[in-house]
Amino acid sequence: MDNPKKIKVGVVGVGHLGKFHARIYKEMPEVELVGVADIVSKRAKKIARAFDTEGYQDYRMLLDKVDAVSVVVPTDNHFKVARDFLEKNIHTLVEKPVTRTVKEAEDLLELSKKRGLILQVGHVERFNAAIIALEKLVGTPRFIEAHRLSFYQPRGIEVGVVLDLMIHDLDIILQLVPASVTKIDAVGINILTPFEDIANVRLAFSNGSVANITASRVSDEKMRKIRIFQDDAYISLDYVGQKFSVYRKKANKITKEEVVLEKTESLKEELKDFVRCVRDGRRPRVPGEEAKEVLELALEITHQIQNLRK
Repeated sequence: MDNPKKIKVGVVGVGHLGKFHARIYKEMPEVELVGVADIVSKRAKKIARAFDTEGYQDYRMLLDKVDAVSVVVPTDNHFKVARDFLEKNIHTLVEKPVTRTVKEAEDLLELSKKRGLILQVGHVERFNAAIIALEKLVGTPRFIEAHRLSFYQPRGIEVGVVLDLMIHDLDIILQLVPASVTKIDAVGINILTPFEDIANVRLAFSNGSVANITASRVSDEKMRKIRIFQDDAYISLDYVGQKFSVYRKKANKITKEEVVLEKTESLKEELKDFVRCVRDGRRPRVPGEEAKEVLELALEITHQIQNLRK
């Protein structure tokens, strides 16, 4: 039996994150990495040499060469680049946030549906082994607390910390809570950029659930944790360690179960999902519709913070 035809894939933007996309695609036996593109020509050529492919300064050179593409450019350029590939009938994975505006996200969704194409968005925490295992334990959360803290790094600063970091936790929480958001109370301050660098938001849901989320990109420590309180258990999850603990009340005691999972590379699992969707035509784990919903929430939080600072 003949081997199936390899899927021809390209990567646009091979900076800090994009180079990992290129490396993972190169490792996939069912994929042919046909090229990478970056506005910094030297960087494109360096990554191309590292992964034995072609490097281009102009991403449009890939339009007639690929079946699928990862768009890993600054958020301001997501819409234009993704639209160009979708218009050429190319399946597209866009890093988060999907676009700058809800209207841009809607336009990409409409275009992808019209062309029958996969539009997947890079909410990588959905592929974290701990999150996948956690989903089987979560019923109806009563209270969720999330902390996502990072050291300052001069990338991703074309947006505030809500769209840069907090959006990961917003995405997970919208998946865990089966209800709509009814109230948003947000605060934030800028320290090193023109946008909010530290933010906190309290979300109330129509079913009575509450979530409190904090994000900072000017911290002196790195933290990626989420705690979930529900009627039958309290669950504390470490994204980085890909592990969680489950606390339950039994009689007059609190029991603790530590769940340690085999670690996986979340980005690799995400790209494997994308390639399978391209090959089999199935729905992505993170479809564009859900990415648009979390973008809408993140923008509402951002606007509230901006209005408080006026």
